[in-house]
Amino acid sequence: MATRATWLRRGEVTALVAVGGFAGANLRHVLARSLPALGGTLVANVLGCLALGFLAYEAREVGFLGERTSLVAGTGFLSSFTTYSTFALETVQSAPLVGVANVVANYTLGFAAVLVGRALARRLRPGSDAGASADPEGST
Repeated sequence: MATRATWLRRGEVTALVAVGGFAGANLRHVLARSLPALGGTLVANVLGCLALGFLAYEAREVGFLGERTSLVAGTGFLSSFTTYSTFALETVQSAPLVGVANVVANYTLGFAAVLVGRALARRLRPGSDAGASADPEGST
């Protein structure tokens, strides 16, 4: 049986995710209104991949931000900021070559953004030197 503290904790988590979701959805709406149809979705998805890549690797390798920040930023904000469904719909509604280019752009830039996010998080790792090579022995 769940204790009162457990129920309060669950409520807090739900509220944090909701606040993040509200902010992410509104920012995506602003992007969608500011950029051409495919552009707004592409920018939102690539920025979301960058941020999620950073959050995931920061949590695993540095751990400075904490669980609550991950809930607000990752599960809340980024889940509503990025959009697979709009990406799929816009792709299907586009001319065939534009649709293919949209798929290639979203996946290529999205994966690259996750790698950049990971690299940024690893630079924060204790003992890492921001100007040092990724290879600890300095060889190429």
